[in-house]
Amino acid sequence: MNHPRPMRADARRNRERLLEAALKAFSTEADADVTLERVARDAGVGIGTLYRHFPTREALVEEVYRTELTRLCESAPRLSAQLPPVEALRAWMEAFIDYLATKRGLAEALRAVIAAGGRPFAHSRELLLGALGGLLRAGEADGLRTDAEPEDVLVALNGISLAAGEPAQREQAGRLLDLIVDGLRARA
Repeated sequence: MNHPRPMRADARRNRERLLEAALKAFSTEADADVTLERVARDAGVGIGTLYRHFPTREALVEEVYRTELTRLCESAPRLSAQLPPVEALRAWMEAFIDYLATKRGLAEALRAVIAAGGRPFAHSRELLLGALGGLLRAGEADGLRTDAEPEDVLVALNGISLAAGEPAQREQAGRLLDLIVDGLRARA
């Protein structure tokens, strides 16, 4: 039986730096303007190192997207452990708006991944609904409605992102998130 070897610490650091550099590049610039050579340079590694970790541009973009999704979903239990339930939900909602802003920046690159046969969104919805559902259920003990469906809240958060997802609109997005949280409180 052939077991993959664990990644060396330096290789893991290089991979993480590549993902950070790619996230920054694809989130702030047009897809066509982002070269893999520049991503490697910004990460402080050679192009060969990039290709060892990500054999194609699509593989890199897909992994950037998955990494951001995983960070967001894994933040839910951490927030629940650190904050009261309603505050944890509100903090996660802020992180979700940030995540959608990143995804918007990656949109052009993600379309190319999909065109090449990739499936970056295959498990996104389930992961997001699971993270949000856990926060909503925890919030029930803190006065949140018991009939709130995670899917409905996710749709509302997507709407906020569409209406106020730009950096200059963060204050408005925050007010809209407060309205959602207030609407999730149990009725008398």
